[in-house]
Amino acid sequence: MNQQTALEKARSAYQPKLPDSLRAASLAEKVPMPASSDTQIRALFPHTFDLPEVIFTKGTANVEAKPIRAGVILSGGPAPGGHNVIAGLFDAIKSINPESSLFGFANGPDGLISNKGMELDAATIARYRNTGGFDIIGSGRTKLESQEDFLKAMETVKARNLTALVVIGGDDSNSNACKLAEFAREQGSPLCVVGVPKTIDGDLRGDNIETSFGFDTASKVYSDLIGNIQRDAISARKYWHFIKLMGRSASHIALECALQTHPNITLISEEVAERGLTLKQIVDQIADVVSHRASQGEKFGTVLIPEGLVEFVPEMGSLMSELNEVLAEHSDAFNALESLSKKRELVTGHLSSASATLYRSLPDDIANQLILDRDPHGNVQVARIDTQRLLIDLVEARLKEMKSAGTYKASFSPQPHYFGYEGRCAVPSNFDADYTYTLGYTAALLLRENLTGYICSVRHLTRPAAQWQAGGIPMARMMNMERRHGKMVPVIKKALVELDGPAFKELEKNRDTWAKTTQFAFPGSIQYFGPSEVCDRPTITLELESAGQ
Repeated sequence: MNQQTALEKARSAYQPKLPDSLRAASLAEKVPMPASSDTQIRALFPHTFDLPEVIFTKGTANVEAKPIRAGVILSGGPAPGGHNVIAGLFDAIKSINPESSLFGFANGPDGLISNKGMELDAATIARYRNTGGFDIIGSGRTKLESQEDFLKAMETVKARNLTALVVIGGDDSNSNACKLAEFAREQGSPLCVVGVPKTIDGDLRGDNIETSFGFDTASKVYSDLIGNIQRDAISARKYWHFIKLMGRSASHIALECALQTHPNITLISEEVAERGLTLKQIVDQIADVVSHRASQGEKFGTVLIPEGLVEFVPEMGSLMSELNEVLAEHSDAFNALESLSKKRELVTGHLSSASATLYRSLPDDIANQLILDRDPHGNVQVARIDTQRLLIDLVEARLKEMKSAGTYKASFSPQPHYFGYEGRCAVPSNFDADYTYTLGYTAALLLRENLTGYICSVRHLTRPAAQWQAGGIPMARMMNMERRHGKMVPVIKKALVELDGPAFKELEKNRDTWAKTTQFAFPGSIQYFGPSEVCDRPTITLELESAGQ
């Protein structure tokens, strides 16, 4: 590890806060889950579907437990606080039994399959407490999906003499953890598999999971950058900034950043889909705001764009869905072609008339991005689509039309931005440092109780950490059937922005005012040391959703 900076040295001394119920002796209370009529998912997960919810409460006597030999995996894209999950897990299993041990698999699930990694000790973990990144053991995007993968994983578990496995990941990673837990039980293995909800996207959530870790920090990092850009915008008074924000298929980050910074325009993918907006309608809306502000002497502004916007535009979504099917069905013929123009010609010939027309109308670079670099599920990698540049080009063209018609007379100077990797490995906020440490501690208690097939749950997150409620819910209850590589498979359902939810309603209430007038907010950088109301505040989204509880 590199030499520590002054901040890192000071930050390492921070002691994350824990719920009172996890201090000293914690007892597991089991509460039946609501009845479910999902017979398809129940049939696929007969050993783990009908499990109760678990809530940990403060006990009065120490709970004796055998040593836990746990393995831990960091899976998928990094998120601030991952190191603290491991620190909390390590501290907790050692408090359960000092003979417990923790093995870190290298570079994600691949380390489990190939039996590669390292024993994690107190000295190693001490260097990573309260730091960003996943570099303590590395991460990876290898998927545990096939029976062969599961068998190799079980061989590693047996070779390492592990009793438990903790998977720290997003919806796909925890979907695979759920499948591994079920597979282990089918094989008669006592292995206990527990998941931890990770993703800056904010789309791994539900009734019992209020937020995924990393979302708080990433949203605050991006909001700091947006605030800086907005300060520059009102200083220079001539630039329109089009800012694409990481978030893949959900607009939670864009929404939270909008609530923190008050930009002129915030596109919400879920609203675009609900209203059935076309690209032209979106462009017209942006151009109208640009024109109105210019008429008031405000030739600048900011536009927030969720990463996955294009797949939520109905006409684009249909096109991308067709492309996924065409490329899955005609992969051999597609891969045999070297020319991109020939590849586009091939796929165009298999599209519906409407999708083919739309596809031909796109700029070549966008058209190429739609057929190249598929993700592990065979879908378009929306992060690689330069949506911010596409919208700039289309808005520029629309403003030229308006200028020709005499309805727009100002200049237009756009600047594209993409905020993504800047937020994934940031030093975690106090909230995320506390939350992730609690998640790790919770995971250890689930292992102590041999509760396999669970994902960690911490609720009441807007309250002081001492009052948080920790426990777990069966991962199988979060599953639904989704089309991947042309087949229906069980995966954890992504949680999208709720248009009737309080966070979106707050945006909806203010956005006309923010569009027409300059009401920028400048939240600044994450504050680690200072008044609690500054450095320990959760996201605005959580505050709005928890109001009145």
